[in-house]
Amino acid sequence: MSLPTEPYCGAAPTPDRLLAAWNFDPVLLCALAGLTFALWLTDSLRRSPIRIGVLMLLLVTAFVSPLCNLTSALFSARSLHHIVLTSIAAPIAASLIPWRWPPLAGLSFFAHLIILWLWHLPAPYAWAMSGSLPYWSMEIPLLASALWLWRDILDQDLPGLSLGVTAGTILQMAVLGAFVTFAPRPLYQVHFLTTEAFGLSALEDQQYAGLLMWVPASVPYVAVFLYQIMILLQRASHKAVSIKL
Repeated sequence: MSLPTEPYCGAAPTPDRLLAAWNFDPVLLCALAGLTFALWLTDSLRRSPIRIGVLMLLLVTAFVSPLCNLTSALFSARSLHHIVLTSIAAPIAASLIPWRWPPLAGLSFFAHLIILWLWHLPAPYAWAMSGSLPYWSMEIPLLASALWLWRDILDQDLPGLSLGVTAGTILQMAVLGAFVTFAPRPLYQVHFLTTEAFGLSALEDQQYAGLLMWVPASVPYVAVFLYQIMILLQRASHKAVSIKL
């Protein structure tokens, strides 16, 4: 069955046309402007102008720049796109938003795991590449669940939960990356005919995508995990000193 429409980010580009393939969707641009204004209203901008600027730059890179269009050609570009959103933009956004999720015993981990794996299955992924509504049906839950996950990870009031969620995320990212990297054949039919223009077979492109999920995507989680261990050791040391005194 053929897909009904082209992907939201446009048809797969060729290398000579890529740099001109910016996405100036007016609805998207208005949404980004509205987000910036909302952050201003929360007073975050005056406290964290650098983080606000970096967050907006990341969102523009993911959705407006030619990276958006490149994801129509390469699954590895799609992986990079998701890394930008879930591993870099989401923690920055989570650190800026002045509300707290209720502690629900790590439910954010399972929600993000299910959503992440669902949209990396071949059939749902192919559907997400078939038009604007399917595309945003993938992107919005991925980003929202990552934001929820990072709120739990960055919660210093629940160090045990935060540590467990972070460790579980590192493990599941490694498993997903390995699954994609070591698959014996290409899994994503929508990219079977779009990778050759960039000098890659569909299987090579998929392997690069898996490696991106496996290593670079995990770096922020590993960094936070090590930081959490350091904080717990410092607290234990201070507690031991207090008991002795």
